[in-house]
Amino acid sequence: MSAQQLERSISVSSILRFTFPTIIMMVFTSIYSMVDGIFISRLVGADAISATNIVYPVIYIVIGLGSMLGAGGNAVLAKKLGEGRSREACEDLSFFTLFSFLLVVGFSAFCLLAIKPLLYALGTNDRLYPYCRDYFFVSVCGFPAYMLQLIFQNYFITAGRPNLGLISSVAAGIINAILDYVFIAVFHLGISGAALATLTGYLIPAATGLIFFSHNKGGLCFRRPRLRLRLLLQALANGSSEFVSNVATALIFLVLNIVTLRVLGEDGLAAISIVLYSQFVFTAVYMGYSSGVAPLISYNYGAGNIQNLHRIFRICLGFVIASSVLMTVLPLFLAKPLMAVFTPRDSAVFSIAVHGFLVFSLGYLFAGLNIFSSAFFTAFSNGKVSAIISFSRTFALILPALLLLPHFIGGDGIWLAIPIAEALCFFLSLYFLKTRRIQYQY
Repeated sequence: MSAQQLERSISVSSILRFTFPTIIMMVFTSIYSMVDGIFISRLVGADAISATNIVYPVIYIVIGLGSMLGAGGNAVLAKKLGEGRSREACEDLSFFTLFSFLLVVGFSAFCLLAIKPLLYALGTNDRLYPYCRDYFFVSVCGFPAYMLQLIFQNYFITAGRPNLGLISSVAAGIINAILDYVFIAVFHLGISGAALATLTGYLIPAATGLIFFSHNKGGLCFRRPRLRLRLLLQALANGSSEFVSNVATALIFLVLNIVTLRVLGEDGLAAISIVLYSQFVFTAVYMGYSSGVAPLISYNYGAGNIQNLHRIFRICLGFVIASSVLMTVLPLFLAKPLMAVFTPRDSAVFSIAVHGFLVFSLGYLFAGLNIFSSAFFTAFSNGKVSAIISFSRTFALILPALLLLPHFIGGDGIWLAIPIAEALCFFLSLYFLKTRRIQYQY
């Protein structure tokens, strides 16, 4: 993004216009992930949807790597643009992209070599293993494209083209949904077809980013990369909260799968998989807004524009409060029709999922501030505070709740673990926002 594009008057309308493409992009990306779940659940079966939940911890590792290098690198790039160092920003963009790609290729190779022991370590059983294996193999082959999609979603914003990320994501989602039907319903490829459709969708934003940054010579673009190890470490530290958050989520998925299979069985695991697909759409609003506004925060911090930082912070708090209330109320009306899209109303999975979704949605009241606070401190290049918030909400507070509550209140303990963790982390976020206000003058 050019300095002129980031250097804008700050108002509610201007920030919403600036973040809207990223919000829609995140929501749409979540929706086409949910479409996968619908096709898998309806056309392949409950065991197949359970298998996707077992595989997800590894996918979250890739999301963590991409988010770390996307968000962490973005803070570096936006700050350099704010300081007028455009050429260096372009060189760093190239280096971050190349490093990200090579990193995920190595990770993918490891996953393919250790596929069977890895899946059993993730909690699969003999009944679910064939579904897990088929879905996992195709998904891993798509990891390099997925990594590029993740980092470019961040870099499009800083390049002043958030709409490009939106358009490519929408196109990917449409292609994914069409191919889900073609591969599963027409060619009967089962769960492998769903993974193949998703992989094809990844290729569109990845290719869009490569083409755009190769030709965007007047702004942020690819130049010959310069090896700056200190800068790479800074970017990794900046984005460490995103990595920690996603790795912690992967571990929580692992524990969640094991506990759910023990307490609620295969139907319960299918139900919680469906609820988590729905959760992606709700939290995508917070994540999209936080990612969208982060370059504005980084730029104005780098430029020393304290007045704009004050305005951005107040507007963001207002958005978070309003959206949090809305996200908590909506499930009261959407629980039954949304769950019915995935599974028949007369099924055991449906009744478990509806009850669980209503309990689970209590966490949306607190999740917005936690997600924003983590991204907020990442934008200031304070990876430490951001990581503490992310680690707390995604692991440190959830794990004990998930291990203890089911012993006392059964299945409801599984559904309540995340809302309780979000509520406790809410107060931690408030503490950091208050105590760091003088330091960053927002």
